[in-house]
Amino acid sequence: MTTIHKSATGKALLYLQVLKESLQGKEIDYTTVSIRKAVIMLAIPMMLEMMMESVFALVDLYFVGHLKESSIAIQTVGLTESVLTVIYSVAIGMSMAATAVVARRIGEKNNEKAAHSAAQVIMIAFAVNAVLSIAGVVYAKEILMAMGATEPAAAHGKTFTQIMMGSSIAIMLLFLINGIFRGAGNAAIAMKSLWVANICNVILCPIFINGLGPIPAMGLTGAAVATATGRSIGVLYQVYYLFGGNGIIRLAAKHFKPDQGIIRSLVKIATPGIFQFVIASCSWIVLARLVAVTGGEDGSAGYQTALRLMMFFMLPAWGLSGAASTLVGQNLGANAPERAQQSVMKTVKYNVIFMLGVSLIFFLLGNWLVSFFSEVEHVRSVAKRAMYIMASGFVFYGVGMVMINAFNGSGDTWTPTKVNFFGFWLFQIPVAYLLAKYLNLGATGVFIAIPVAEAAITIVSFILFKKGGWKRKKV
Repeated sequence: MTTIHKSATGKALLYLQVLKESLQGKEIDYTTVSIRKAVIMLAIPMMLEMMMESVFALVDLYFVGHLKESSIAIQTVGLTESVLTVIYSVAIGMSMAATAVVARRIGEKNNEKAAHSAAQVIMIAFAVNAVLSIAGVVYAKEILMAMGATEPAAAHGKTFTQIMMGSSIAIMLLFLINGIFRGAGNAAIAMKSLWVANICNVILCPIFINGLGPIPAMGLTGAAVATATGRSIGVLYQVYYLFGGNGIIRLAAKHFKPDQGIIRSLVKIATPGIFQFVIASCSWIVLARLVAVTGGEDGSAGYQTALRLMMFFMLPAWGLSGAASTLVGQNLGANAPERAQQSVMKTVKYNVIFMLGVSLIFFLLGNWLVSFFSEVEHVRSVAKRAMYIMASGFVFYGVGMVMINAFNGSGDTWTPTKVNFFGFWLFQIPVAYLLAKYLNLGATGVFIAIPVAEAAITIVSFILFKKGGWKRKKV
C-alpha cells in the first residue's frame, strides 16, 4: 500500500513539474522528449491562450447584456464577431503557415531561417489586413444589415463594428505572432500575451461602457474601444519578446528584407489555410443570418449567447489540438513521421476527454451559464436549447480539431480546406435551410444541423488522416 502511495505521489509531483515548466515556457526539444510530456508542455499554455481569446467576446457580451437595449447590443456584438471571423480566418490561415514553416525549420535546427520566415509572414499580414480593415470601416452598417440586423439595430451598432474592424490589425498580429511562437515550441509566451490583453480588456470594459470620472459612458461603443485597446497592448507584449527576448526565435531588421522564395512558400501554404477557415466562418455567418431571420432579435441574441459560451469552451480544445500542429511540423522536420502520428493520436485522446467534460458542463449547468448574459427569458430559452443541441456533437468536434491541426502542421492545408467546403457548404447549410424553413423548425433546425455536419466532417477527416499522405508533404 505504501509503495502504491509513493508511486501515485511521484506521478503527481512529476505532472506538477511538467505543468510548471509549460507555464514558464521552458525550451525543450519536442522531437526527443516523451510524447506525453511534449503534448502536455504545448497543450496547457495553448489551451489557456485560446481560453483568453474567447474571453474577449464573453466580457463584451456580459457588460453590453446589461445595457438598456440589451437584445440589440448582444445581437450587434454577436453579428460583428461573426463578421470578424473572416479576419480570424485570414489570421489563423496565415498563422498556420507560420507555425508549419517555423516548426519545420526548428525541427531541422535552422533557427535563423525560422526567424527570417517569421518576418516575411508578418509583412504579408500588414498588406492583407489593410484591405479588410478599410472595407469594414466604410461598410460597417451595410455589413450588419446584410447579416440580418434591422436598420435601427445596424445604425445603433455601426460605430462598434467600425472600431472592431478598424483595429483588426491587432487581431491579425495576435494570432499570427502567437503562431510563430507556437511553431518554435514557445507556447507560454503566446499564452501570456493573451492574458495581458484580456486583463486590460476586463479592466477597461466597464470603465469605457459605464464611464468613470472624466471618462464619459460610451455604452456599446465603449466595449469596442476597450477590446481594441486590450488587444493592442497584447501585441506590444508579443513584439517585445519577439525582438528583445532570448528565445529560439528572435527577429531583427535584416529578417524583414523581402524574400520572394519564402513569401511564395508561405502564400502557397496560407492561401488554402485562409480559404479553409473562410469557408467555415462564412458558413457560420450564413447560419447566424438564418437564425436572425427565423428567430428575430431575441432568437438571434439567444443563439449568439450560446455560440459565445460554446466558443469559450471550444477554443481551449482548439488550443489543445494545436499541440498536434507543432509536434507534426517539428517531427516531420526531424524526419520522424511515425512519431508525428503517435503525437496526433495522443492529442486526440486528451481532447476527447476534455470535450466530454465540456459536454457535461453544458447539459448540467446550461441554465446557470446563460443567466449571466441576459435577463430576457426568451433569449435565455433559445440559448439553452442551442447549447443542449450543439453539445451533443462536442466529442466529434474534439477529434476533428486535432485532425485539422495535424494536416495544417504538416503543411497540407488543402485537404482540410476541401473537407470544410463539402462539409459546411454542401452539407451543413443545405441541412440547416431544410430543417429551419422547409420543415418549419426555425432556429432549432439550424442548431441541429451544426453537430450533424461536424460529425460528418470529423469522420471524413479521420479516414484521410489514416491514409498518411500528409507525412510526405514538403514545405
